[in-house]
Amino acid sequence: MLTGLDAAEQHDFEQLAGKRVGIITNQTGVDRAGRSSVDALFASGKARLTAIFSPEHGFRGNAADGELISNSTDPVTGLPIYSLYGKTRRPTPAMLAGIDVLVFDIQDVGARFYTYLTTMALCMEEAARLKIPFVVLDRPNPISGNVLEGPVLARNIQDFTGYFPVPVRHGLTAGEMALLHKDVRGLNLDLSVVKLQGWDRSSYYDETGLAWINPSPNIRGVDAAIMYPGIGGFEATNMAVGRGTDAPFLWFGAPWLDAQRLVRTLNEANLAGVRFYAEEKTPAMDIYAGKLCRGVRMEILDRAAVRPMDIFVRAVCALREKKFYGGFRVSEAEFRLTAGNNVYKAVFESKEAPEKIISDFSGQCADFGRFRQRYLLY
Repeated sequence: MLTGLDAAEQHDFEQLAGKRVGIITNQTGVDRAGRSSVDALFASGKARLTAIFSPEHGFRGNAADGELISNSTDPVTGLPIYSLYGKTRRPTPAMLAGIDVLVFDIQDVGARFYTYLTTMALCMEEAARLKIPFVVLDRPNPISGNVLEGPVLARNIQDFTGYFPVPVRHGLTAGEMALLHKDVRGLNLDLSVVKLQGWDRSSYYDETGLAWINPSPNIRGVDAAIMYPGIGGFEATNMAVGRGTDAPFLWFGAPWLDAQRLVRTLNEANLAGVRFYAEEKTPAMDIYAGKLCRGVRMEILDRAAVRPMDIFVRAVCALREKKFYGGFRVSEAEFRLTAGNNVYKAVFESKEAPEKIISDFSGQCADFGRFRQRYLLY
């Protein structure tokens, strides 16, 4: 299959010919030959590349989670690299001065609270204000485009990690999310998407023939990306999610956790496509750096069947039992942003059964599945 960048290259970047281009990209923006979109555009001679904009983790993708990044200069092209995860998260008018078209080329992971598509959305909004056309070089959803999971974020919630009224696992590509965002926000924006060629919505990234590049330091493969929409929810708690270990997002744990008990609870739930094991790790970073953590290791048995949000709900519903897990703590504000207001109430206030919470998710996803049809490109 071909990414949007590959397709644009095949047509010699004719859509950008003669334009002064600003590109929002990072280390994932490469073509099938491994050449970066910056180098490809710079070498084409068709367009005049004038500025680079980088998201969280930076242009090279090696900055830590949440680390603020300064502006810099690309040593190869000499172009300015404006950080959109530093003093500002929106491109300023000064940054956009002299740009005829903004291009987005970043590989997302398919989870609502992953920040790259929020950066895209903020750039779209600023482009709309300044009447700058916006082009998305599309890339596949790495965890398939057919599976929807989790609650739809309420429209009265808006944050950098909760910017779109979509489920936690939304099944959209960047181009499809751009179309949705333009419509939902009513943006007066000249938006175009250079589509993927030969992508099957049911496929996972390692079935596309494309080389895997870590989109961020702790998403190190397709299995981690699959589990991220669920296990990432623990970042609103005092549970480590495997940062600084050999299994980020495929393991979670804490020094206070009775892992054996939780593993029994999760395995007895007979959740599809996954098996749980007790495993101790000592993270090299994150909240328990250097401390021995008792944890839960997850083995994916069936990608198509596993539902990481179901795992998360089952786990937090077990962890709310203070008799056995008295050390468990939750940041209410962060949890509401990650999962949504109603989920916090259901889990920690009403103490609903996990089956009821998961059933509610399914209803929301069914409604969203019908709503999103108008934005699907594949």
